[in-house]
Amino acid sequence: MHQLQPQPEVTTSSQFNTHLSSNSAENLAQVQRLQWVDLQSEAQQVDWLILHFNQWFSHLNVELVRGDFEPEYFPAFDQTPARIQFAHGFFNSALHEISHWTIAGEQRRLLPDLGYWYAPDGRTAEQQTLFEQVEIKPQAIEWLFSKAFGRKFRVSLDNLTGEGGNGATFKDNVFAQVQRYFSGEAQLPRDAKHFIECICASTRSGKTLHSSEFNRKDLD
Repeated sequence: MHQLQPQPEVTTSSQFNTHLSSNSAENLAQVQRLQWVDLQSEAQQVDWLILHFNQWFSHLNVELVRGDFEPEYFPAFDQTPARIQFAHGFFNSALHEISHWTIAGEQRRLLPDLGYWYAPDGRTAEQQTLFEQVEIKPQAIEWLFSKAFGRKFRVSLDNLTGEGGNGATFKDNVFAQVQRYFSGEAQLPRDAKHFIECICASTRSGKTLHSSEFNRKDLD
């Protein structure tokens, strides 16, 4: 079976923090005790994800935080760790923002929003084409994360009021990118590989992901 290969990156040292839906020690202890399979709600799954991500990446001076509005990345500043803020407490938004962070190199992690320029909803066909080119890798990695968690993944063209582009072609490209990661033609970022390994250890009894689990028809 094809195995995922990591892309080397430089690491940094750091501290660890968590921001759960409740900041009480009782809630933290409860989340720590729960197994992934026992979680009953999206909110519990999000709390579990925040807690475990921040433990797994405590050495990189970054924390995952729930945002009330749109997603945003904030670089580390002074004694404050970098923050990956995801939208509205949505689990899938967290996975998507983590995927972008894993792709970003050391220099881009020093920039607000990882140095991305983002054209809002309502993009022209040309802008949408550029958007999709940038989104292929992060959405492919997000699919890997979702599969490890046993969750449904849906591609996002994110242009409801503009010219939506060719959804079928974009899905083809996301699927092809996943297969390139498995074949070794493309290198999976080191932190993405570490995240997948940690998820699989917690949710799949250590069973690794295999290319046969990913089918193009699942994106339709």
